[in-house]
Parts: sequence; structure tokens; C-alpha cells
Amino acid sequence: MSLFIDGFSQAIELLASGDPSVYSAITATLTVSSWSLAVSLILGMPLGFVLGYYNFLGKQVIRTVVDTLLALPTVVIGLIAYTLFSQSGALGEFDLLFSLKAIAFGQIVLGLPIIVALTAAQVESVDKRLYPTLIGLGATQKQVLLTTLSEVKFGLMTAAVAAYGRIVTEIGISMMVGGNIKYHTRTITTAIALETGKGEFTTGIALGMVLFIIALMVNISLSALKRGWMR
Repeated sequence: MSLFIDGFSQAIELLASGDPSVYSAITATLTVSSWSLAVSLILGMPLGFVLGYYNFLGKQVIRTVVDTLLALPTVVIGLIAYTLFSQSGALGEFDLLFSLKAIAFGQIVLGLPIIVALTAAQVESVDKRLYPTLIGLGATQKQVLLTTLSEVKFGLMTAAVAAYGRIVTEIGISMMVGGNIKYHTRTITTAIALETGKGEFTTGIALGMVLFIIALMVNISLSALKRGWMR
């Protein structure tokens, strides 16, 4: 217990001192996770709407695949991304291996099924009378999409938080395709693994505190938005 308390106080000092390696990892994490979430939302919400709204051949198969991808280990995604971006891989010519773009690609693969699955579930829970009413009023497919997503906005916000939580805390993808390069692709989670492995618990605790604060701020923001929309 004393180790944690001492490490906690030293971690505060480390953060206050503006240690460049610590803040580099924080910046890399916030940058890549934010872009990954944004792309996951842009792609995932329309796909989730289609999966939840329409009935088509093979829908249950696709739904099963999406639900299965929710539990896909990050190291497997990292392995797939590594094979794609390596010199002998299909995308090797773009020289993306050991870059933040490669990490973002893997994190999008990680977050996209969460957004699709939870959006589809929210769309299916909407009052079934909404769709024929909108169509009867002459709404276009785009208007139906936007109105439906507006009706389930609280559920979509929860989906976004769930996806972001999974993205920002992953380590397998960042380690495998990012390479944990200091001041370049080192993220909070890979830095924690590296520093604690070297016995540098102070840095690990400091970064762990930052990760907790990020999660806390996201949830506080979600609660504030909910309260604002309910007024």
C-alpha cells in the first residue's frame, strides 16, 4: 500500500513537472483515439441503422458476425493489421507500419463493431409506428435516418462512450503496429506496460491516473449532455 501512496504523490510531481515523455504519450493517445472514434461513428451509425432498420437476406448472419467481433482480442486485430502493413503485406507500399495511422486503423476495426451493434439495437427498440409515420409524411430515407438517430441519441452516446473506453485502453494493437516508439507512437497503455516492466512505477501510476481522468471526463461530459438535452 505504501508503494502505491508514494508512487501516487511522486506521480503528481511528475505530471506537474511537465515530463516530455509522459505528455508525448498522452498527446499520442488522445490524438489517435479521437480520430479512431470519429471514423468509427461516421461509418458505424449508418451501418447500424441499416442493420437495425431493414430486413434483408443474410441479416442474422451479419448480426452474428458483428456481435462476434465485439469480443475480438486486440492482439488478433494487431496481428491482422501488422500483416497488412508489413513490407510483404497488401498495404505495405504505403509504409504505415509503426505509425499512428496504423494504430488508428486497428482501433477503428476495434471500435466499429461496438458502434454498429449498439446502434442497430437502439434502432430496433424505436417505436415501430415511427417509420410508417415518417414515410407517410413524405420523409426521405436521409430524413428517416436522421430522425431515428435523433430519437436514440442517448443510446448512441452510450455506444460512443463504450467504444471510446475500449479504444483508449487497448494495448495489443498499439504495441504490435505502433512499435511503442518514444515521442512517436508510444501511447499511455504501452508506456504503462513498458515503465512498470522496468520497475518505474511512478511513471506507470502517473499515466494510469491520466487514463482514469480521461475516462472520468468523458463520462462527465456525457452526463452533462444528457441533462442539457432533457431540459
